[in-house]
Amino acid sequence: MSGNVHLNGKKKWLHYGVVAYVTQEDIFLGTLTVRETIKYSAFLRLPSTTSKHEINETVESTITEMGLEECADHLIGNWHLRGISGGEKKRLSIALEIITQPRLLFLDEPTSGLDSASAFFVVQALKNVARSGRTIISSIHQPSSEVFSLFDDLLLLSNGETIYFGEVESALEFFAEAGFPCPRKRNPSDHFLRCVNSDFDDVNNTLMGSQRMRDINDASDRKIINLTTAEIRARLLMKYRNSKLAARVKARIKEFSTTEVPVFEKTRGSQATWFKQLSTLTKRSFTNMSRDFGYYWLRIIVFITVSTCVGSVFHNVGSNYHAILARGACGGFISGFMTFMTIGGFPSFIEEMKVFYKERLNGHYGVGVFILSNFLSSFPFLTAISLSSASITYFMVKFHPGIFHFVYAALDLLLSIAVIESCMMVVAAVVPNFMMGVILGAGLIGIMMATAGFFRLLPELPKIFWTYPVSYINYMSWALQGAYKNDMIGIEFDSLYPDQPKLKGEEVLTSMIGITLDHSKWWDLAAVAAILVAYRLLFFFILKLKERAMPIFKTYYAKRTLHNLKQRPSFRKTPPFSSKRHYTVHSLSSQEGLNSPLN
Repeated sequence: MSGNVHLNGKKKWLHYGVVAYVTQEDIFLGTLTVRETIKYSAFLRLPSTTSKHEINETVESTITEMGLEECADHLIGNWHLRGISGGEKKRLSIALEIITQPRLLFLDEPTSGLDSASAFFVVQALKNVARSGRTIISSIHQPSSEVFSLFDDLLLLSNGETIYFGEVESALEFFAEAGFPCPRKRNPSDHFLRCVNSDFDDVNNTLMGSQRMRDINDASDRKIINLTTAEIRARLLMKYRNSKLAARVKARIKEFSTTEVPVFEKTRGSQATWFKQLSTLTKRSFTNMSRDFGYYWLRIIVFITVSTCVGSVFHNVGSNYHAILARGACGGFISGFMTFMTIGGFPSFIEEMKVFYKERLNGHYGVGVFILSNFLSSFPFLTAISLSSASITYFMVKFHPGIFHFVYAALDLLLSIAVIESCMMVVAAVVPNFMMGVILGAGLIGIMMATAGFFRLLPELPKIFWTYPVSYINYMSWALQGAYKNDMIGIEFDSLYPDQPKLKGEEVLTSMIGITLDHSKWWDLAAVAAILVAYRLLFFFILKLKERAMPIFKTYYAKRTLHNLKQRPSFRKTPPFSSKRHYTVHSLSSQEGLNSPLN
């Protein structure tokens, strides 16, 4: 789809700050309150020179303007927290966009899914915003007569063409003059849609044989009984093109094009500094993680429970010959299966990604600051998981004694968990939904386990593909090598037979586990850290690529969709053949005893 955007009669780009857009879906972090959500948005977007007092005043005035005083300190709500109502969520969505005082505000069906009272409240709030000097443009879905009457102007489109553009009060007169008066006791918006929506043809054809329809002999129905929606639309289109309304619109556009147009300063979606965005996003994300029980707290409990079980199973493993296998099995379980549990935070991260996509489209902040803030806010929780798990397993199993060996084990587990989280971020950026993400992530981690050197030793892996490059880009193989070196180097194990000399840990690593000692365990830890950075960078590049590629894909999809629609008979400007309906047909509305110009 292509076209030009004209602002006050001049071709212009719609920059951030001039235009705001409220999507149909309300996307928030459910663990925040209404006031916190607006305040964080203000800190992210308003200039950094704005004082906290001024921001707080702006937040409070926005809350008052949208009628959110009663729920300002209530949580928005998510899957386990009860929150605000649908109408309050919609008003919150509007509040987030008007906080920067945009000149134009676009809304996509703001009343969808709301009851009549909530819908009226939302549109009344929009009308109050319009009175402050801003232009509100909204698509609307089946508004009630009370909601419809709140609008000042109506733009009725059908198949991309203007059927009517003028004041709401004049619409009824226009349709009546065109030969399609609105029946009494009928919602005007319903009547207008019935005149231009071709779906009603299918409904009427289905009800052709209704006995009730055959018994109606109203003269007004018979007058245009054989008219299809395409024919009604063509009459309305011709009527509008020759009306004073169209002439007035053209004259107004011409007037705009010949007058001086206000210069709108080109601004970014956010006027805050990079550091201000980073600190605000980190605080918001940390608050969300702290309040969302399923994000980290549940995983901390599970990790502690599993670590206690592992510690009791491998308790005081010792240094006899059979302890070699036990230590290897325990290390493999910690590096593999325990880190696998990190996948449990994927659903909560998906919800955070939805908020990111929405705010990114509106230019609130960049991709890099989002990724960095997510890591900083999650770091305390990852540290708590690794320290608690390592403390329990390390001292219950009695791995290699020494504080530095324990610190290494905790760091190894910390980086491994962080890598899994980063891997799931990449998955979340690629797949379209939660279920596919969990399946794909579980498959990737399963492949990592198979090539980590536990189920099959690293020297015995097939050289092609599995050794080079899979085992080298697999964080788990490096983490497991480092864990084995940290535990076994410097320890002596009993031989299989009592009369044989003790086995040194270095010999066990090289001959039995297949791990080379040509580099230090710290290099293994550095390799895990490098893979962590690589996943974060890959996540960054995928998000940037999607930003560049998505408009191209959407343009192609829109052109293809329009091409397919033009092939449908109901979307042709004129009917390709005359109507063959020779039997008596009556309106759908006759089912309730009302008159309508539709068949």
